[in-house]
Order: sequence, then structure tokens, then C-alpha cells
Amino acid sequence: MEYTISKNAKLTTIILIVVGLLALIVGLTTDHGHHVSQRFWANLLVNGYFYFTISLAALFFLALQYVSEMAWGVTTHRVFQAIMSFMPIGAVVLLAVFIAGAAHMHHLYHWMDPEVHNPESSHYDELIANKGAYLNIPFFFIRSLIYIGVWMFFAYWFRKKSMEEDQLNLAAGDVSPIYKRSIFMGVLFIFFFAYTSSSSAWDWLMSIDTHWFSTLFGWYAFSGMWVSCMIFAVVLVLYLKGKGFLKEVNDSHIHDLGKWMFAISCLWSYLWFSQFMLIWYSDIPEEVTYYLFRFEHYKLLYVGTFFVNFLLPFFVLMSRDAKRNAVFLLPIALIIFIGHWLDVLTMVLPGTMFEEGKLGMVEIGMFLMFTGIFIFVVLTSLTKASLVTKNHPMLDESLHLHH
Repeated sequence: MEYTISKNAKLTTIILIVVGLLALIVGLTTDHGHHVSQRFWANLLVNGYFYFTISLAALFFLALQYVSEMAWGVTTHRVFQAIMSFMPIGAVVLLAVFIAGAAHMHHLYHWMDPEVHNPESSHYDELIANKGAYLNIPFFFIRSLIYIGVWMFFAYWFRKKSMEEDQLNLAAGDVSPIYKRSIFMGVLFIFFFAYTSSSSAWDWLMSIDTHWFSTLFGWYAFSGMWVSCMIFAVVLVLYLKGKGFLKEVNDSHIHDLGKWMFAISCLWSYLWFSQFMLIWYSDIPEEVTYYLFRFEHYKLLYVGTFFVNFLLPFFVLMSRDAKRNAVFLLPIALIIFIGHWLDVLTMVLPGTMFEEGKLGMVEIGMFLMFTGIFIFVVLTSLTKASLVTKNHPMLDESLHLHH
């Protein structure tokens, strides 16, 4: 069945964008602090990174399904392909933030200031200067362009070949050659993604707090983007089902999506606590400063985000029935989706806004605006192809999934 965007869906996205934009403008114009420009760029980074990585995680999960020859998810391939479609917009936003930083229009990345690398300057920072071989503007842009370029190539390839596969005229029992190539490309992507998912988080988020580092940070950021993607996928599938689309998706498919959302929430919680516990236990001054500042100035937001993102999915979604029931899935998904956006916010604001960071009109407005744009882009992508792929060798198995 072909999908068309309803008037209500278009109106909802327009309302989100307009209300978000108005809230953003009001927030910026009523903020009389000297960090107002910094606040704008910090929130642009938060939302650009959050939604770009949701698209990236959709690409990862799609590639993972090919590599593992996962059958149950075939009926939702187009959903993840649609989520991938925001990647170019997210890339433009991120590159705009990076270029503005290199042009010294903001100071989100303290290491970009040439004065901290100059021994003759009063702003010289020996620790940052010692990281100069890695943290320098040319190398940073080279890495970022490689990450984004390769990721977008794979996203384009998987989408294009999936559309081509729909047009094949195969005899009964034949396996599409595109499917075999997709497995190989999935292996290549995951091999590349295994390192770059972490290194991009080091570059784009961890380097904000230049003096601090954590060997778990890359995995922690990865789990956050993955669970956010699965949350959005669950909500999108439930929405489409509610509108009479995706009739091929049954309660067992919803159950499996719910299990992924539950499992990755547990993974994220484990990594959040592991990173905190190891640093707290070792009590090394240059490591604990990351948490001391957040507990001093962002305690409610920081700790509250952890408990919301851990306790709600853990206790509510533990039962089998809850994972199959939209009454439980939908509200929990929406709450922890916001929770994981707040998680990215607490990665960025303390190192960029310091004690002046807060959750206000600027933050909420930017989030609503990006959410509206993201939903519109994803829904538009869904209209460009059949909602269920054709000629996939495991489609029939997926259609008859039952457990």
C-alpha cells in the first residue's frame, strides 16, 4: 500500500515548526545574558547531532539486519529507510556548527581557539596543546567529512538498491543478487561504523570538555542514538498502523520492536552507570570534574534523565504484553525519546554554557522545530515508495511471523 501524508499530519508538523520557531525567537530576544549567541549554537549542535544520529542509527540497524539475515524486520525496512532520509539535513546543520566554530563565531570547542595552542599567549593551555596533533581544525574537518560522506554513501546505496530490488522480475525461489550484495555492503558499513560511531562522538561531543576523556563515551553515545532511533521507529510504526497502513506488520513485529527498545534502554543505562561508577570510584581529579560540574549545576536534569530513561522502560516494558500494546508502548516511547534528547543536552550545555545553561524557551523551541522538520522529512520519504519492500527473500517469513 502506498502512503500519502494526511492533512492532519502536515498541519501537525507545521504547528511544531512554527511554535518551535516562535519559542526560539522569544527565548533569544528575552535572554539578556552575554552567552545568547553561544546558547543558540549549542542548541543547534544538540539538535543537529540528536536527529542526525537517529538517522545514522537507522542505517546501522538496517545494515545489521542484512548482515545477520534477520527475517522479522523485513516488513519495516521502509520505515528505517525513511528515518535515514534526514541524514543530509542533519549533516548540513552539523557542518554549519563546525564551520562557525572554526570561524570563531562561537566557542563551543575551546580547542579551536589558536590562543590556547600558543605558548606566548596568556590563554595557553598545555594540556590542550599536547592534544594538538589530533585536535586541530584541518584534521577535525577531514575526519568529519569522511564520517559524513561515507555514512551518506551507504545510506544512498541501501535505499537505491532496495528500490531497484522492487522492480526485479524474479522466478519463484530465486534470490535477488541485490540482496547478496546488500549483505556484503552491510559488512563493510558495520566495519567502518564500529570505529567511527565512537570517534565521531569523541570529536563532536567529548572534545567540548577538552580536558576530560572517557573510554566508554563512544559506546555510551552510540547506545543513546540507537535507542532513540528504535523509539522513533516504534512510534512511527504505531502511527502508520493506526492510520490503516502497514497491515503486514502484526503484534509479533511490534513485540520485537518493543524488545529492541527495552534491550537498548538497558544497554544505555548500563553504560551510563558504568562510566559514572568507574570514574567516581577511581576519583582522579581530571576525570571527576566532568561529573562534579554536572552535579553542582545540572543535578536534577542530569540524574533525573538517567532515572527516567532507565526506570520507565525497565519496569513498564518488562512484561510481554506491554511490548505488544500501544497503550503502554506509545507513552513510554514519547517520554524516553524526550529523555534521550535531554541526555544529549546535558552532554553539550555544561561544557559550552557552563553554569548559565538551562532548559528554557530556546532549548524547547529548537527541539520542537527540529522535531517538526524531522517528522515531515521522514513522512515525505515514506510517500516515495511502497511501505513494504518487494522481492526480499525473507519477506514471506516476515509476513508469517508469530510468537
